[in-house]
Amino acid sequence: MIINCCIIGAGGAIGAVLRYLLSLSSIQGRGGFPFATLLTNILGAFLIGLIAGAAVHGHQIDDRLSLFLRVGVCGGFTTFSTFALESSNMMSSGKTLLAAVYMICSIALSVLAVFAGEMITA
Repeated sequence: MIINCCIIGAGGAIGAVLRYLLSLSSIQGRGGFPFATLLTNILGAFLIGLIAGAAVHGHQIDDRLSLFLRVGVCGGFTTFSTFALESSNMMSSGKTLLAAVYMICSIALSVLAVFAGEMITA
């Protein structure tokens, strides 16, 4: 149990640092649209789709490696809580349509990215 927690913590640290570095990139949108967070969620969904797809299609993935990647790296990298806060902030500031577009794109494109990741490993 302690080893698994350390493995997840190490992956989470890597994921969090990657998310931070992506947030510093020049992928910031105009008009308050959080493109960096959207891209982070899509990339995280794609990665978790790859990992899940590999496991489903019989590719051998060590249980600890799976914990490291899925729970640790993807958990530390994806930013759903930030997504929720940004959506709330946009709605609170009167940008309801922009918030709706952001929420729909985040959810729909992330689910599609999971499917794409799973299909690649098929």
